[in-house]
Amino acid sequence: MARTSIPRDAIPQPLEELCERLRQRGHRAWIVGGCVRDLLLDREVTDWDVASDARPEQVMAAFRRVIPTGIAHGTVTVLHRGVPYEVTTLRGEGAYTDGRRPDSVSFVNDIEEDLARRDFTVNAIAFEPETAALIDPFGGMDDLSAGLLRTVGDPAARFGEDGLRVLRAARFVATLELGLVPETEAAIAGALDTFRKVSRERVRDEWVKAMAAREPSRAFEVMRRTGILTVTCPELLDQVGCAQNRFQAYDVWEHTMRTLDATRPDSVLRMAALLHDIGKPRTRQLSDKTDDWTFYHHERLGADMADRWLRQYRFANADRELVVHLIRHHLVCYAPEWTDAAVRRFLSRVGATAVEPLLELARADAVAKGHPVDEELAGLFELRDRVESLVAAGAALGTGDLAVDGHDVMERLGIGPGRAIGELLGKLLERVLDEPELNDRERLLALIDEMGQEYRADT
Repeated sequence: MARTSIPRDAIPQPLEELCERLRQRGHRAWIVGGCVRDLLLDREVTDWDVASDARPEQVMAAFRRVIPTGIAHGTVTVLHRGVPYEVTTLRGEGAYTDGRRPDSVSFVNDIEEDLARRDFTVNAIAFEPETAALIDPFGGMDDLSAGLLRTVGDPAARFGEDGLRVLRAARFVATLELGLVPETEAAIAGALDTFRKVSRERVRDEWVKAMAAREPSRAFEVMRRTGILTVTCPELLDQVGCAQNRFQAYDVWEHTMRTLDATRPDSVLRMAALLHDIGKPRTRQLSDKTDDWTFYHHERLGADMADRWLRQYRFANADRELVVHLIRHHLVCYAPEWTDAAVRRFLSRVGATAVEPLLELARADAVAKGHPVDEELAGLFELRDRVESLVAAGAALGTGDLAVDGHDVMERLGIGPGRAIGELLGKLLERVLDEPELNDRERLLALIDEMGQEYRADT
């Protein structure tokens, strides 16, 4: 249940001081937007925004440290007590011909006129610290209490102004756990042409924000229903109605959504959960032996598909590489019969730093299957324990962990740099994975002599 008032002590003292200084100079100031909404929902506020009837030059004159971050649109950033606060002059807006920003901005003196330009009613509430008054001309507080998300005024007009708003609607359904009112949801399909003008970086940022929700699937269900996914990632829609094997209770889409929600709230890990089965529809075949669906190598194809999509949407290289790596290795087929050598090979293949997120993804993948998976989960927990023991014991997992290096190989065999060095180190690692006690310098040098004859001959 949403609050109906905001206590004065909920406002940071520096922010109160900022508003007071503007009042002392004859201006009014309100706290506006998402921070007011989050205060009413008893959520933590990370960004504070102020609206004022003061013009940008008047705000700049009132404070010593001001950055003209968006002065053309009436926004400056005031650094007060080391904290940045955005202060925007009350404004009205012209047409949005590019589907992103207003063609023109006009300054106004009425807070309600300023709130009328905002996207959703729950974001169109203002709080005046001096009087503790809430200004809510569009019923945003009632919508918060009812758990509803609706646009300010005509939804078609709001979505037509800024194409990103349709994706923000999907994100808020998840992060605020609100339900779209039918009129607002129905207007999204007609705004998809405007949405196509939105940069991929802005789309990426909204997807990442949605991943912080308790149930990110709420956002992606809106995207599926309204056509947003046809613009951003139609490959995911191929999962809808794609039946799995007889042991799976859901189609691939439903399984993906359940995996997404079951994964801990980490944006990279949840992106891997969202895309982990993206290759299944393209690899589905009916097996002659089992008379059931198979998805051979879907993890390989899915990793390649995810890599292309993540590049298109300009994810950071490190995040993209980890997501792709997790998808490529997400089929963890552990059995208690695995020898320690098998666990070491698994570790070597996956990489010690990726094991923990991979096992978390495997856990969520198992939970989302829709049938009892107690034995599978027990196996994953056992594998985690065995991995931790081997890592703690200092097991050699890569060529860099060997007691010799490429220089030793070149010196021992009298050869120069080349592919043979890496090949021979790889063979040494294979032996050490089977027999960890071989990771001794003298024993490895002897193995170099023994295994290196063919490389000497080649030279």
